[in-house]
Amino acid sequence: MARNVTKVLAALTVVVAASSANAQEWPTKQIKVIVPFTAGSATDIVARAVFEHIGRVGGQSAVVENRGGGGTTIGSAAVAKSDPDGYTVLVNSTSHVVVATTFPRLSYNVAEDFTALSGLAAQPFVITTRTKYKSLADFIAYGKANPGKINYGSAGIGTSGMLFAERLALATGIKMTHVPFRGTPEAMTEIIADRLDMFPGPVVSVVGLVADNKVAALAVSTPKRTKAFPNVPTLQEAGVKGSDYIFWAGAFVPSKTPKAVSEKIHAAIIKALANPDVVKRIDGLGAEPMPMAMGAFDKFVREEIAMHADIYKKAGLTPPK
Repeated sequence: MARNVTKVLAALTVVVAASSANAQEWPTKQIKVIVPFTAGSATDIVARAVFEHIGRVGGQSAVVENRGGGGTTIGSAAVAKSDPDGYTVLVNSTSHVVVATTFPRLSYNVAEDFTALSGLAAQPFVITTRTKYKSLADFIAYGKANPGKINYGSAGIGTSGMLFAERLALATGIKMTHVPFRGTPEAMTEIIADRLDMFPGPVVSVVGLVADNKVAALAVSTPKRTKAFPNVPTLQEAGVKGSDYIFWAGAFVPSKTPKAVSEKIHAAIIKALANPDVVKRIDGLGAEPMPMAMGAFDKFVREEIAMHADIYKKAGLTPPK
């Protein structure tokens, strides 16, 4: 009996030592970063800015793999089921917490199957519409006079864009029809073609189009204006209360990833978010770095899950089958 216990303890010592050694050496091979959005989206750009820097510093390559679809659940599920060795990382947006409510039959648990590493960047949604709407008040007036005739787009059922739009509808008393897309570029094409009424777009995806007068930016979703659109009002300034919303991107690994490895990745992320070149790329999105302690980010994620569940309930939305 004593001999068996000794063997078990010896084996555990080897495992712990190996885990510690792996953490100290990370990264020793290519890092795969899965982004559940199309290439060129804000989340994709943030992921590349942060992890390409981490790869360079660590002497390894960081490859971003775009796995869109399923309201971001396809890419997230792939990470949840991947080897928990620290070399498959998920970079998702606010949509990561939204699907905890909107997809009741997920193959993974949003809160429990991932270790929340840190926020990466935060920015507003820009309420982007056809140019025929001259102001948010004009848009709302049309919506009230034409219930259900306003079509809004999102990057898919269960994404943050969808939930923000529903929160906006609740706050303004208008009824809109949801049209899902695979990503922001596809939706913006429909806005430009005058086939879609509204899309809550990330700053980077709409700033050029607004400058060229191809689309109109009516308001931003954050409590403060963004310097990318200094003349575009916040929702509160436009007279809409109770609909502020922050679009964020964050990094996650499978929950079974050794703590020492997760902490190593977290430390690399925090250093990257302080690097001037990375900050410049994030700033170019109209966003701000969002470094957080692991415990604080985990708490934030759980609070976000609860907040979106409340929006979903009040909007009377039906989960997809």
